[in-house]
Amino acid sequence: MPLPLLLHMIKKKEVLAGMETISAKELERLAADGGAVIIDLRSPNEYARGHVRGAINVPRGNFSAGFPVRKDRPLVLYCERGALSMAVARELERRGYRTKSVVGGYRAISGGQIW
Repeated sequence: MPLPLLLHMIKKKEVLAGMETISAKELERLAADGGAVIIDLRSPNEYARGHVRGAINVPRGNFSAGFPVRKDRPLVLYCERGALSMAVARELERRGYRTKSVVGGYRAISGGQIW
């Protein structure tokens, strides 16, 4: 998703409409039970410095080469602060995926022991 479009969506609050958000604590539960696909949208360098156990790194939500995850599993997305993950989650919902976005992103997550 191009950055200008993302910023436009955030200003118009289209990103939040119907968006399911979760806390870092809820992500910890989802990571432990393995029922969801956890996607880290940060850069490979950020991912290498620390990430949620089991997370798949898809930098900036670059799904242009196709997306190999089945639509019957929920997707939990996080980025550094939370805005990008909300926008990407919304776009994936439009494609038929069930999504959740972590409020506060990795900054909220990194205080826990889930990476």
